[in-house]
Amino acid sequence: MAVTIFTMTHKKFEEPSDPVYVPLQVGRACGEDLGYPGDDTGDNISRKNCYYGELTGVYWVWKNVRTKDYVGICHYRRYFCTEEGRIFNEKDYRSLLQEYDIITSKKLKLNFSYFDGYASDYNIFDLITTGEVIRQKYPAYYGNFERLVHGNGTYFANMMVAEKSLYDEYCAWLFSIFDEVEKRIDADAYDDYHKRVFGFISEFLLLVWVETKGLKVCECKIGMTTEKYETKRMKETLADFFRKKDIAGAKAFFLESLEKRPDVLMEASDITGELKIAMQVVAVCELEQAQSGECVIDRIREFDELMRYFAGLNDAVNACRMDSLQEENIRFLKEEQISDIAIEASARMFCTEEAEQRRVVKAVKAFRSR
Repeated sequence: MAVTIFTMTHKKFEEPSDPVYVPLQVGRACGEDLGYPGDDTGDNISRKNCYYGELTGVYWVWKNVRTKDYVGICHYRRYFCTEEGRIFNEKDYRSLLQEYDIITSKKLKLNFSYFDGYASDYNIFDLITTGEVIRQKYPAYYGNFERLVHGNGTYFANMMVAEKSLYDEYCAWLFSIFDEVEKRIDADAYDDYHKRVFGFISEFLLLVWVETKGLKVCECKIGMTTEKYETKRMKETLADFFRKKDIAGAKAFFLESLEKRPDVLMEASDITGELKIAMQVVAVCELEQAQSGECVIDRIREFDELMRYFAGLNDAVNACRMDSLQEENIRFLKEEQISDIAIEASARMFCTEEAEQRRVVKAVKAFRSR
């Protein structure tokens, strides 16, 4: 059983030492040659990378790899891994593929339907059009498409490992749908991020295909080796705003960034959760300044210290919610200067019911004042 995992990349990266991983530069026809094998040879759609993202590499493997028993797709910073965080090796893949038809990501559980989530961040016409094409070309899949699009689950990252024949079957289905969708939508009207419409929708379509086929699926943890460049730059810029005590500037930058890249707060992008905490910092400081003219960044301005402070507050509030306060939580509440506004904002993050929010806020304040 030969297994080859193609690592999709558009930039230089530190390659895993295991030879099961083979780098593949996606979109090479449109950019600098990084020295890796590229998706611009043989039968390819490399020049469509701005619309398809890593799918130009998925297509290349489908059309040009003929000799491998099993093939898979991962990313330069995302890999299938054990629950402990160890990146899979060839032995891991072989073992799982003896039992399962396909390996892919664990499902993302959304707080809303996939349809509503897509509509909030992208042009919903594109998703509706995709469904219409499926109804016309593959009516046996349309029922599951309609059911799942109004559910709250999706795969992500377009990562999968399967027998090459099954991989080819999926690609033939997927790209025949997108060939038709391309004719019906105008992706050129979008900015660079939203142009990648096919890369976004394909993550969900893998779920539709897998469920309709009735495949035995191994849903695996995906480990992140590095932060996205965009995430790192956002944190650096927010840190500058915090040092300058410019909350209005931080808020404006945050909202502008979210409009351009609505994925930055997703777990796969914000792997440390620090952007979500930064958003909490902005909200709390804005309310504190409105109430008293002062806020937490009058005392704490360094980004890392703000992250530790609010992470500590959130840990204490959540522990109080679950009636499981530890000594370090109590010490934090007693020793740190914490406003009512900060406590209430943290409680809203963990409590969906107002009655529970009030209970938790009251309990946290009681510990704070002891």
